[in-house]
Amino acid sequence: MEDTETENKPENGPNKQPTAPAEEPKLVVESTKQTKESKKSMVRKPPELPTLERRNWLIHLHFTRKEYDTCKMIIKEQLDETQGMCEYALYVQALILRHEGRIQESLELFQTCSILNTSAENLKQVARSLFLLGRHKNAIDVYEEAARMNSKDWELCHNLGVCYMHLQNHKQAFECFRQALQIRPQDETFIALGQLHVMEGDIKAAISTYRKAVEHSPENPELASKLGLLYLQCGMYQKAFEKLGTAMAFDAACVPAILAAGSIIQNHSDFEVALSKYRIAVAKIPESPALWNNIGMCFFGKKKYVAAISCLKRATYLAPFSWQVLQNLGLVHLTMQQYASAFHFLSAAMNLNSHSGQLFMLLAIALKYLQDVKNACQAYDQAMKLDQVDPTIPLNFALLLYEVEEKEKAIELMHDFRRRCAELSFENEKSKLRSIIYLAENLAEALQIKSFQALPVKDDSNNLLEGENQLMPSDTSQLETSPDTSESKEVLV
Repeated sequence: MEDTETENKPENGPNKQPTAPAEEPKLVVESTKQTKESKKSMVRKPPELPTLERRNWLIHLHFTRKEYDTCKMIIKEQLDETQGMCEYALYVQALILRHEGRIQESLELFQTCSILNTSAENLKQVARSLFLLGRHKNAIDVYEEAARMNSKDWELCHNLGVCYMHLQNHKQAFECFRQALQIRPQDETFIALGQLHVMEGDIKAAISTYRKAVEHSPENPELASKLGLLYLQCGMYQKAFEKLGTAMAFDAACVPAILAAGSIIQNHSDFEVALSKYRIAVAKIPESPALWNNIGMCFFGKKKYVAAISCLKRATYLAPFSWQVLQNLGLVHLTMQQYASAFHFLSAAMNLNSHSGQLFMLLAIALKYLQDVKNACQAYDQAMKLDQVDPTIPLNFALLLYEVEEKEKAIELMHDFRRRCAELSFENEKSKLRSIIYLAENLAEALQIKSFQALPVKDDSNNLLEGENQLMPSDTSQLETSPDTSESKEVLV
């Protein structure tokens, strides 16, 4: 026992050095302290945004969500803090004001933005506001200044072309549109260039432009429908129907294509199918005067005259200055033998458009049945001067002169009728003559015109003869387009 005690004493003596295990806890504590300090040094604080820009992300978020009221509150706080020096807040506020229709106020804010930062983007917005205010010359000056900063911006060239087009400077507009297409082809530029060709009366160039546009964007229904409308205007009905079908294939609710396709179908007397097309369009544009005009003329073709007048009256309410609708109302009343009402609507249409020969012819028909032969002859004379193409005008005039025993002049008009029939260019126009050939030959026989032979044709279109011995104008089955704005073009019967 003593030996063991003496052996253990030196082990627990004061001069004994601490063993390694006793030092390990101290080393562990030191290492943990070092790791904590290194972690603290690695963690960085997020950079503080400058006061002028610290709410820009929030403004952008609410603006893209179209939460304009909240966005304006944040913009006000930001501008109060920065004393009106935050460019982005001013920029977004100007966009909101423009969206609300306060163009002048948005112009002033965009001008403030351009003072803070004279960039091409700010100048573009200043010019855009000037354009919306109708100050096209000032807008051109600002656009040209922005173009000097960024000459490869297609939008600048496009907008310059639009301004020149509104100023009737078509030469400069052509150059700007072509330059924009060289920088970057865009559908908007193709549409504007095609519209400019139409304004110049160069339908072939417009068709060529829209063809290139369709090749560039084959799935754009607007481009296909515009190309189809041009084919329709040129009488190329097969190509027109193909393009309109393409437009409806990509967008079943493409209203211009539906209206145009329905008009083609209606022109071939398939009124039920045309009405089925128009039902789709009514859901999209219930306040379209052209649509109600077409629907009314479908009912007219089905000889449902009361329904036709109801639809046409609605079209007149929506577009009181549309002479085409008033002309069709006059035509329906003539067919119903309501000559005084017909004269009323036709006179209103003539006051809006005094350059339509067929309109004067309809007016002459109404005057004839109102027993005013003298004024009817004067109306026919004016119709002959204004329209050198339509063969129904000299035929109707000859019929009136035959009834009043002026046979020599009636014979001259019958020869003019035959000349006009021979000069018709499109087959669809010739096909409409079959219904009047019988009447023309009987009148020629009554006038004792030898070897009178009118043009033989086949008819696959709408018969426009509603009276027993009086002709209705052939243009009631033709297609007319309302003039373009920004908006898509509507087809009228």
